[in-house]
Amino acid sequence: MVSLSTLDYILIITFFTITLSIGVYVSKKAGKNSSEFFLSGKTMPWWLLGVSMVATTFSTDTPNLVTDIVRTNGVSGNWVWWAFLITGLLTVFVYAKLWRKSNVNTDIEFYEFRYGGKPARFLRKFRAIYLGVIFNVITMSAVTLAAIKIGGIMLGLEPWQTVISAGLITVIFSALGGFKGVVYTDFILFFLAMGGAIGAAYYLVNLPEVGGIEAILVNENVVDKLSILPDFSNTNALITLFIIPLAVQWWSSWYPGSEPGGGGYIAQRMLAAKDENHAIGATFFFNIMHYALRPWPWILVALASLVVFPDLASIQEAFPNIADDKLGHDLAYSAMLTKLPSGLLGLVLASLIAAYMSTISTQLNWGSSYIVYDFYKQQINPKASEKRLVAVGRISTVVLMVFSAVLALLLQNALQLFDLLLVFGAGTGLIFILRWFWWRINAWSEITAMFASGIISILLKLTPLGTYLFAPETGVFEDYWEYPFVVLVTTVIWLLATYMTQPESKEVLQSFYKKIQPGGPGWKKVVREAEAENIQIITTDESWSVPSGILAMLLGCVLIYSCMFATGYWIYGDYTYAIALTIVALVAGLLLKQTWKRIKTTIL
Repeated sequence: MVSLSTLDYILIITFFTITLSIGVYVSKKAGKNSSEFFLSGKTMPWWLLGVSMVATTFSTDTPNLVTDIVRTNGVSGNWVWWAFLITGLLTVFVYAKLWRKSNVNTDIEFYEFRYGGKPARFLRKFRAIYLGVIFNVITMSAVTLAAIKIGGIMLGLEPWQTVISAGLITVIFSALGGFKGVVYTDFILFFLAMGGAIGAAYYLVNLPEVGGIEAILVNENVVDKLSILPDFSNTNALITLFIIPLAVQWWSSWYPGSEPGGGGYIAQRMLAAKDENHAIGATFFFNIMHYALRPWPWILVALASLVVFPDLASIQEAFPNIADDKLGHDLAYSAMLTKLPSGLLGLVLASLIAAYMSTISTQLNWGSSYIVYDFYKQQINPKASEKRLVAVGRISTVVLMVFSAVLALLLQNALQLFDLLLVFGAGTGLIFILRWFWWRINAWSEITAMFASGIISILLKLTPLGTYLFAPETGVFEDYWEYPFVVLVTTVIWLLATYMTQPESKEVLQSFYKKIQPGGPGWKKVVREAEAENIQIITTDESWSVPSGILAMLLGCVLIYSCMFATGYWIYGDYTYAIALTIVALVAGLLLKQTWKRIKTTIL
């Protein structure tokens, strides 16, 4: 536990005051109508939305999660989330403009736009609760759990004290300011969080007991954790940490912030953009910052922690008051922060609070938008006034906060939830990618995939079936095949359901095509039928931009991965690789610029 100085308190109080002031300042306009409360009137510029996306994913649990991964599996263990860059760039260059064209209020509203009849209405209502409440609460509880651990390690707070103190201000400004308040505060929170992370990394790496970056790189507890790529001679690590994420995970799993085809709070920000160009610019900026620049401060602190706290026993010895059920490698990040000096400590604490508030406020506003637009207005009160919709949004904001706080008190570590969410959504991602470009996918495809994935995951996690099939040495399969197994079974089930059920009606499919203009071979049947009936559904003479979008995605991956790895090698002092990767990044950037010109939308 550390003692805060007067300067630390001044920094933290100033931050709280600014944040609350923004919420109060925009509250009147945010409460004007539901579009203002949830989408800020769809007038947001790309740079503000892009920063907001980055700030939102800059959550309190992320440095804890990265620290847990690095200490457990080394730097290369981060491929479990680095692989989602492919998903992110596919959203940038293919799906961002499609989402903005749809002009819906939430991505869940898409269901009644793309599908029709009772199955579409059920899917919209169910997903509103499934994602807006259940998944949302689980995600927020992971963030709150991280805040609990930071509060316990650094300030000696009881879990309930952290939950109340961290959550109260967040829920107040979220309920008052709505989406605009969230985005405006995100702009401040991003720079504070990034500054705190970089400042902490620089100071902690140069602690006397750590000895600087050169000492870290040769420390016996660290040397086998440094590689950016997994050990190719270790089959288990290669498959679980590299092959499965890159070959299967990025397209097959629904995960908050990295949804295949876009979705969740990323879609909310694309829908709030001024136009298609701003939606593309926001998502591209987010992916550059999220993957290329942000991970290394956390990785450096995680590596330094292995010098100071080489194992869990050393953490427990240093912090004996931490409950056994909260002890984990993710605590090492908070443990290192206790060594910061006055002033920097206050800045870093404020930055962690900022990260917490940014993520939670976004999740609250996004989840509330589902409850209001896709459940309350559809199921309970279709004639609700705009004033009533805003009121319901504010009430649901508070309720979601309470649920997530209670769950956080029952959890042990963030990696538990990360693994659970990945497996629970396994096999559903391909639908979210294909539903824009293949007419045959219908509402039953999504309903079947959603339930199949959930049921199979529960059976494997909570029953003897999982142990029988995947337990190391005694199972039928190696344990690392669990995720691909869920993906394969779920995919087979939803494909069967697709062909065993009726396709969507001609009217629904033609209406969707006419508005979105998705193009491609997957819609040729619908286009031919419309032409035979003298119905004009093609309203543009633009060529199909998806091939160029996929090429741009690949070049973007080369660019961002090269930047990320070059940064690592510059830090490691491996200048040969660093220079080579920097050149690769520059070439990829030039090629991407040329490819982008072939995609009809550009940032103005």
